[in-house]
Amino acid sequence: MYVACSTLCFAKHTLDSALRTIREMNFAKADVALHEDGPHLRPSDLTGDLTKIAQKLKAANVAIAAFHARFAQHDGLETRKQFRGVCRLGRLLTVPVVSVQAAAKGGDFDADVAKLQDWVSIAAAEGVILTVETNSSTLTADPLAAVELCKRAPGLGLTLDPSHYMTGEHGPQDYDKLYPFVKHVRLRDSAAKPESFQVRIGLGELEYGKIVTNLDQFRYDRALTVDVRDMPESAFPVEPEVRKLKYLLESLV
Repeated sequence: MYVACSTLCFAKHTLDSALRTIREMNFAKADVALHEDGPHLRPSDLTGDLTKIAQKLKAANVAIAAFHARFAQHDGLETRKQFRGVCRLGRLLTVPVVSVQAAAKGGDFDADVAKLQDWVSIAAAEGVILTVETNSSTLTADPLAAVELCKRAPGLGLTLDPSHYMTGEHGPQDYDKLYPFVKHVRLRDSAAKPESFQVRIGLGELEYGKIVTNLDQFRYDRALTVDVRDMPESAFPVEPEVRKLKYLLESLV
């Protein structure tokens, strides 16, 4: 296992500046957000010259652990085209994992399975692993549903974000059954109160040591991404918390 950093930790920066900061903080790799409504690269940007985009990212001199993709529309031909572009960029940059969201909570489970089966094939053709993130606003809000998605779409993995099981509608929840399917991890500190999704490191209730131990039991050897979001409503400076979580996680691996 190694410690990476999400570009969303520096959402107020340009992408170049965010990657430079991640490099200067000596993270092993970056977790690059490609959000259509985000501050940096967007999936809709990837329908043009991917080689030029890949060269620009390579110039940042930071290896990439994963792409964190969110699209304007959950499904459809244009979204499928953009997803293929994300995977192709992943191949050009040897990015191993592409993470997406499952359908919204209460959505059509069978339809999402069919879509994810198709997307697993697209990702595999480009040599990357597709994961869905655990998120309290999607079908993966229920850990058992997250497991069922993976079973019904062979090759699909999970990006574990335990904060969503700490502060979600039914939290705290037991998510131990997810570990065999975890292919990527994103972490911050959180408490059980709904308003405590992101708190200062050490003031929350996430047991990082237990998470690392459980991952190790299933021979997880990928990234632990520091994902302390630089949000407008944040009650504290983010960069010191990014450093604290980096050092904490490095002490555990």
